[in-house]
Amino acid sequence: MNAAVRKLVDAVDGATARHISVLGVSGTRLLLGFVGFMYYASQYGDRRYLFGPEGVFPWGEFTSKVQEAGTFSLYTVSSSGVWFELVFHTGMLAALAVTLGLGGRLGLAVHWVFLWSIYQRQPVLLDGGDNLAYLVIPMLLLTRCYDRFAISGGLAKKMAPRVPSVLRSLSAPLHNLGVVAIALQICLVYVVSGLYKVQGKMWQDGTALFYVLRVSEFSLPGVSDLVYENDMLVFLGTYSTTIFLVYFPLGVLVPQLRPWAAVASIGFHVSIGVLMGLTGFALTMVACDLIFLSGALGVAMARTAPLLRRLQSYSRPGRGRPEKLPGGATAPVGTENAPEPAAQLSTASKAPTGEVAAAEPSR
Repeated sequence: MNAAVRKLVDAVDGATARHISVLGVSGTRLLLGFVGFMYYASQYGDRRYLFGPEGVFPWGEFTSKVQEAGTFSLYTVSSSGVWFELVFHTGMLAALAVTLGLGGRLGLAVHWVFLWSIYQRQPVLLDGGDNLAYLVIPMLLLTRCYDRFAISGGLAKKMAPRVPSVLRSLSAPLHNLGVVAIALQICLVYVVSGLYKVQGKMWQDGTALFYVLRVSEFSLPGVSDLVYENDMLVFLGTYSTTIFLVYFPLGVLVPQLRPWAAVASIGFHVSIGVLMGLTGFALTMVACDLIFLSGALGVAMARTAPLLRRLQSYSRPGRGRPEKLPGGATAPVGTENAPEPAAQLSTASKAPTGEVAAAEPSR
């Protein structure tokens, strides 16, 4: 009994002492920011018609709907066209900043406020990915999602020494809590969706995919008909979808199966985005799936890093290549045209803090 308790305590101490899935949550932050930015960009030309005070959803009616729902939106503050343009473009820039990794947690919180506001302004355009973004972005605020794939301004490094040691000690537990919360939320989405489908008659008899792909809003001309006209593809697609959704959490619990379950989920949602046109929903789900691929992504990046460094060294003129002399002879590579040792050792010096944490198995 004491040995089991000791193992449990050691496991808890280990989980709270290091940051898990840093690479994965950084990818999640990047992709969620990209989804938000593309939402603004895709509607940019029609922004006044879709979101403006004089657009298809009148400002007065929109304001009353928001008050009845008990929520908020920055677009209800004023019916001025100038205010609308200011809020719209500020939200677009906030989404771009999150994508590039600028602004830190404060920028991510600002992005959430503007994203909520524009989603409330025109709910007809939403495809379901907004609901997950509402929940996941606040969870990301607990994590170190700006450690990778981010343009660092150096402010965090300057402020870190001023943070009390007690607060710094909470960094790993809070980060891991955010990662676990996102993982549980994703598993809940899969299980609820799978159990809901199991109860449907069309999912039970294997014909649901046939009816889904025949809806004009969810069809890809020239491709969807090739699927729903093939009985075997409809049968396999319907049943495999239900089985995958129900048993996905079990695959995540097994470390050896976790990357494969995440890859299968990404493929599943990419097919939804292509065949059904639900790109926002598909990319949001893919972004959340990245937390299960952190270890695999870290290993892949570690393996490709030497190749990238080699290509970078050869792309520099006069570095790592023999110098041609008059008469066709070549001079040996010396210290003046050899790759700098510091460039070769830069990645190795960073490996203990970044790459090792990213390359460990996803949890």
